[in-house]
Amino acid sequence: MKTRLTVRTAAAGLAFLLALAGCGSSPGGGPAQDGSTTSNTADISEGVGPDQAAVGLLPQSIKDKGELTVAMDLHYPPTTFLAEDNTTPIGLNPDIARLVAKKLGLKLKFENTVFDTIIPGIDGGRYDFTVTTMSPTPERLKVLDMIDYFKAGNSVAVSAGNPLKLTNESLCGKNIAVTAGSTGQLKRLPALSDQTCTSKGQAAINAVTLPNVQDALTQLASKRVDGILYDTTSLAWAAKQQPGAFTILTPQINVGSSDLTSVGLKKGSPLTPALQAAIQSVLNSPEYKKSLSNWGLEAGAITDAKLN
Repeated sequence: MKTRLTVRTAAAGLAFLLALAGCGSSPGGGPAQDGSTTSNTADISEGVGPDQAAVGLLPQSIKDKGELTVAMDLHYPPTTFLAEDNTTPIGLNPDIARLVAKKLGLKLKFENTVFDTIIPGIDGGRYDFTVTTMSPTPERLKVLDMIDYFKAGNSVAVSAGNPLKLTNESLCGKNIAVTAGSTGQLKRLPALSDQTCTSKGQAAINAVTLPNVQDALTQLASKRVDGILYDTTSLAWAAKQQPGAFTILTPQINVGSSDLTSVGLKKGSPLTPALQAAIQSVLNSPEYKKSLSNWGLEAGAITDAKLN
């Protein structure tokens, strides 16, 4: 019998939505067929067997250990968050991690950790890899091998109805929240500020760095920041759960970094060839497309597990 994981709504996962609603949260989750916010999501990797070609590339040390440790910051629906039990990881990224482990015939251990501590943890040998919607920037590629698995992007969210009439080109001098260690903080916001503001003699966009998106959305709701630069997929998910809570500016922010996201592991790791083969096997599988569909992320599908 398949294990069923009950998904919480974004209202339960995002503190700002509780404040806006003025009441407690209710169980819920991924987009159900009837359009409601309540759904059960099965462990998508159940019944998936090893890919022997990928298994054959595993280092003996990993085979002997029989387990992979994956690091994630489990606060970012719909790609990476927790089920109603507040213990079980769910979303696209946990799906991918579970499928990769099954393709390699290994057990999987999740480590919930703050985003900007993941790379030091991998470099220090505490984690084998990460699947956490991380873009392959030049700085990250100095210390990580990164293998593509999904295509995403960043957008700016502003107060509901956009009372300040902001656009992507009129954020000069505004306070825009970004999460610590994210591509938005390191690449996209600086590039946007340079392109639309400082190169034209206007005030730079003021980056307000916060530990996670919950804090950012809380500050947006209380008007302590003017906007948030964050993953489009997560912003769209939250907006779908609570229509009218905020407004997402269009188009996406496409400066400063690639839209591709990648699995990361230590630079030159002997695990890299096996992991790349396993990810390619996942991308070729029906479970990959099913996971994207479950979380409303079909537009992010890719076909090539490229090693950057």
